[in-house]
Amino acid sequence: MSARGAVRGPARFAALAAAAAITLAGCAATPGSEPEASDSGELSGTLSVYAAASLATAFDRIAEEFEAENPRVDILPLVYDGSSTLARQIVEGAPADVFAAADETNMTTVEDAGLVAGSAELFASNTLVIVVPAGNPGGVTSLGDLADPDLSIVLCAPEVPCGAASTALLAAAGAGAGVEVQPVSVEQNVTAVLTKVATGEADAGLVYRTDVVDRDDVESIVPDGAAEVVNRYPIAALADAANPEAAAAFVGFVLGARGQKILADSGFGTP
Repeated sequence: MSARGAVRGPARFAALAAAAAITLAGCAATPGSEPEASDSGELSGTLSVYAAASLATAFDRIAEEFEAENPRVDILPLVYDGSSTLARQIVEGAPADVFAAADETNMTTVEDAGLVAGSAELFASNTLVIVVPAGNPGGVTSLGDLADPDLSIVLCAPEVPCGAASTALLAAAGAGAGVEVQPVSVEQNVTAVLTKVATGEADAGLVYRTDVVDRDDVESIVPDGAAEVVNRYPIAALADAANPEAAAAFVGFVLGARGQKILADSGFGTP
């Protein structure tokens, strides 16, 4: 399998192999377009998973364990990005078999396009924290500090799940009066926010609590009201999946005991 997690971004991936000539038929078969037959009945073929950027650590592990359990299945490098970006790509024809979003809104976009097989299932939840560089050079202690014009703040764009959650959290802060923040930049996924803070390009930002697990280059502060702004993550096999059997099995693995343990170990809550 290709190096896990090596591809994170809006690039589109297709599982295409060299076509084998079919004698007397004058046509070719494309491996991966359908799950391969197996005398043992095992799952086989390739699988393409598109997932929210905040799921990267957990889904890298889930993919490894799923492949270990299903050695005839090759999961292509997982595609991680903001859920709105991924939903748009899928609607436009990206070759995904499975979609895992960081909110229900973007999954609804894919469902409304008739691209979900059956129905999406909630599998995890997440909340926001304030993230600052190690040592907290800006002295940030609360959401109110993010309004300081002398500090450089970076946030997710409003259309992506972490941005929508950030907007809701800031609006409810300050005894309901809200906190107005003028970010130096807005990013299309939470990983970009975390990277800018970790490298010292920004004094603070808002990311998910799962993003700071086992990180020593950043510190986090749980802000007031964080528990009231919860992102719930849905997952679905897609209706036009090239490998529907493996897609359904992957979704089942995420929803099952082993997938849920990996998610809990990564800091995710229950749906």
